Amino acid sequence: MKELILVMARALVDKPEEVEVREVKGGITVIFELKVAKEDLGKIIGKQGKQGKMAHAMRTILIATATKLKKRAVLEIIE
Repeated sequence: MKELILVMARALVDKPEEVEVREVKGGITVIFELKVAKEDLGKIIGKQGKQGKMAHAMRTILIATATKLKKRAVLEIIE
């Protein structure tokens, strides 16, 4: 799932080399912390008139993948 987030995020930003994903594992839940360059943050969140739709779409795909693996996943975008 970490690789999935990396691929999605790198496809959206101008500085893909600065994309970082940290994975924090719990029992059933896995928290993914996504960090991108400051100037790319709006592209990931979807602030440019899209009201957070990019972040919502990424979370939806992540949740669908986690459900298939019988896990729970959370995506946090770090500023």
